[in-house]
Amino acid sequence: MMSLTLLGTGDAAQIPVYGCECFICMRAQAIKIYRRLPCSALLEVNGHKLLIDSGLTDLAERFPKGTLKHILQTHYHADHVQGLLHLRWGVGESIQVLGPHDDEGFADLLKHSGILDFSKRLAHGDAWQWQNVIVTALAMNHSKPTLGYLFDNGNSKVAYLTDTVGLPDETLAYLSGVHLDALVIDCAYPPQAKTPRNHNDFNMVQYLATVLSCKEMILTHIGHAMDEWVAHLQEPLPPKFVLAHDGMQRHFA
Repeated sequence: MMSLTLLGTGDAAQIPVYGCECFICMRAQAIKIYRRLPCSALLEVNGHKLLIDSGLTDLAERFPKGTLKHILQTHYHADHVQGLLHLRWGVGESIQVLGPHDDEGFADLLKHSGILDFSKRLAHGDAWQWQNVIVTALAMNHSKPTLGYLFDNGNSKVAYLTDTVGLPDETLAYLSGVHLDALVIDCAYPPQAKTPRNHNDFNMVQYLATVLSCKEMILTHIGHAMDEWVAHLQEPLPPKFVLAHDGMQRHFA
């Protein structure tokens, strides 16, 4: 059994956005279940945990000593890596952090890494085995070197693709022959008149649904404008599109 938990489903501003008085942010201020933390996820297999991105700032509380041995980074923007600034000063066994080739990293993490081991870098098409899962790195379109990941346990295939706007040709080609049980995809914005620069809007996600084969498209990295657009739709999102929420889980055989 392979389980995926979406620990955070928000963008860099999170929800509620500081100082915002829109319906979505006011609702999230009042009711905690509507809040969105920085985008991150947790893959679990037979009690083993693989953290995907480390933007949460309470990692030491969530993962007691010895329970977290590997972290997959999509990239090194602050909202996806800021939790490591504290975690690195821990004591005990090292934690391996796998991610894209990015010599800048974030702040001084690579220079003063503490218990974090950044020695293994990944590029598009690289495969890494974790437990019974083959993890394949896939290039994304973003302002910093960024990877998405395909998880394949032999029975189910799940892709986690954020942060990106559209997908590079090589990634589309790789996924063209893959039937995904779930695709967790960046969808920061409602439909825009002009394609955004760094993150998908819903128009782009709908396009990707026509060129990729998947049972379910789970929308994450949600901004408050996207949340508000969905809240005011007269009809539900089209079939197989699901707006993620913090704590959402999916289980795969």
